[in-house]
Amino acid sequence: MKTTVAIVDDEEHLREAVAEYLDLQGFEVLTYRNALAFREESVGKTIDVAILDIAMPGEDGLSLARFIRRSGGTGIIMATAAGRPIDRIVGLEIGADDYLVKPYELRELLARIKSVLRRVKAAPAGAAAAAAGAAPEGRHLKFGTLTLDLDARRLVDGQGIAIDLTAMEFDLLQALATRPNRVLSRGQLQEFAHGRSAEESDRSIDIRVTRLRKKIEPDPEHPRFIKTVRGEGYVFVPGGG
Repeated sequence: MKTTVAIVDDEEHLREAVAEYLDLQGFEVLTYRNALAFREESVGKTIDVAILDIAMPGEDGLSLARFIRRSGGTGIIMATAAGRPIDRIVGLEIGADDYLVKPYELRELLARIKSVLRRVKAAPAGAAAAAAGAAPEGRHLKFGTLTLDLDARRLVDGQGIAIDLTAMEFDLLQALATRPNRVLSRGQLQEFAHGRSAEESDRSIDIRVTRLRKKIEPDPEHPRFIKTVRGEGYVFVPGGG
């Protein structure tokens, strides 16, 4: 069964060029001229990856990404205009898996699609994963015996005793815990947790994850919650599976 890629972009020539290229690469390609067309015409279709232009007339790509993310299971790549880093950051925050700056090379797009597909397939999916997820209770996220209070920016154990986290450790945990069962690259964690591009070495995120595990994992050497996905990054599994 072919992998299905949806392209949502108001630029007709770009849609056609991308569709033709991806068709030659063996994908099933669906094209939509805007967000409304996607909402109306994609009902009942299984889409593995959606490529969304941010700046479209009417509903923009960021709003459409929120809609797609609620249904789960679809990888999202945002296409943003050069010089708009805020679009990239907001896109990642609402659940996009990757982004591209327009105009982009088709070979780069292909590489990003393959990377997103690996992440989506590596992450737990389906109803069982959702049931095991950290369900928000107000602005609280629970995993194991711990509760993360997003408003008070504190983590407490089962007895209500606060666990000492630095500001950067809290930001990293929040970035992971609010995106459960999704594989996040080190670059994405830099964006989510610290609001900047991956200027630091990958090792800096690894060090922070190691420190965080020592504070939240029953056995840091065999983590239950923050799991490493070799070659990709980390995934937060609130059910401790």
